[in-house]
Amino acid sequence: MAYLYLIAGIVLLLFGGDFIVKGAVDLALRLKVSILVIGMTVVSFATSAPELLVSLDAALNGYTDISFGNVVGSNIANISLILGLTALIVPLSVQVKTYRLDWWVMMGVTLLLGFFLYFNEDETRKLDRWEASIMVIILVVYNVLQVYASRKSNVKADIDTSGLRNPWLTFVFIVLGVAGLKYGSEFLIDGSVSLARDWGVSERVIGITVVSVGTSLPELAASLVAAFKGEPDLSVGNLIGSNIFNILAVLGITGIIIDIPLSNPALISFDFPWLLGISVLLYFFMRFVTRSMITRWEGLIMFLVYLIFLGGVFLF
Repeated sequence: MAYLYLIAGIVLLLFGGDFIVKGAVDLALRLKVSILVIGMTVVSFATSAPELLVSLDAALNGYTDISFGNVVGSNIANISLILGLTALIVPLSVQVKTYRLDWWVMMGVTLLLGFFLYFNEDETRKLDRWEASIMVIILVVYNVLQVYASRKSNVKADIDTSGLRNPWLTFVFIVLGVAGLKYGSEFLIDGSVSLARDWGVSERVIGITVVSVGTSLPELAASLVAAFKGEPDLSVGNLIGSNIFNILAVLGITGIIIDIPLSNPALISFDFPWLLGISVLLYFFMRFVTRSMITRWEGLIMFLVYLIFLGGVFLF
């Protein structure tokens, strides 16, 4: 039964995320926002919706290690697994802005989360409501600045807007997407907890592996489609933007609703350093090795790094 819940949850999240992306992109195109900003904000938020629903549902039910593991694991998977697989299929070009600004924002919010967890005054490491509030405020400011910069530079979306869906159909996509995400998150959490008990592993292991990969499927789909359609900025921008949203929105919104204690120290001692290291590796590839490009061999390296990380998860 655990496997059925798990599969049903992933399928619902995948279709729900797809519907949300379609509806959100339609709305963004009507506002004439640039492709890069769509990737960094609208698509990133839409594809991060599964992580938000799953983390919130897990935290409200007391499975806080799944909440943290889902976000940290998803961010690692976005950079190493998804970006690696996408680059293996289609080499990705990278805009200068991506490694001069966007990557630094991603690293900054990652370090901020680490600061909140490492230097918490309480004996139990947790994300407090005031810390979560700061993260959400940063998220709002970041998005406002993104849209403002796009408007100021007069960069319009270079996608043909003549084929936009009927507004009512866009509304239907969004409603179906929300429903799929809601029930998919509940099924995924129920199946994951049962699976952890059957396998005799911690909630952190399930959250960092099965749950994080399951909730990252929308990012994988969006990145592959964007790459095949010749929009590499949307692929790279979507993944970096999703990492920013996962920390600021997923943990931020969840943390405002309920304090999120961190019970498994391996999330800080092992998983979080891997997230930092893989993020630095991405910058090294973009900035120095093959400038403004993610090649196939770099994608292969990132994919192999993810496999090594997975092996370590079950040992620590």
